[in-house]
Amino acid sequence: MNNNENNINYEDQLKKLRDDLDRQKNIKYKAEARLEQLYSQKEEIVKEIQAQNIDPENLENEISKIKKEIDSLFKQAQELMPKE
Repeated sequence: MNNNENNINYEDQLKKLRDDLDRQKNIKYKAEARLEQLYSQKEEIVKEIQAQNIDPENLENEISKIKKEIDSLFKQAQELMPKE
């Protein structure tokens, strides 16, 4: 391999590295934009939850409470149905 071939090989490698770096930067920028979008959506959801007078930190308990209430209402409805 002569000196000219070494330079071409290095130039090709350098170009590939630059292309890879540009591609990775693009992926990073897209990921950062998506993350920002997700944070914004989270804030909207939290505001909607708070508008229902529910503490977002207590959401699991609130869901459980509502599920029990639904189950109880279904049970009451079944008990009120006429028996054949």
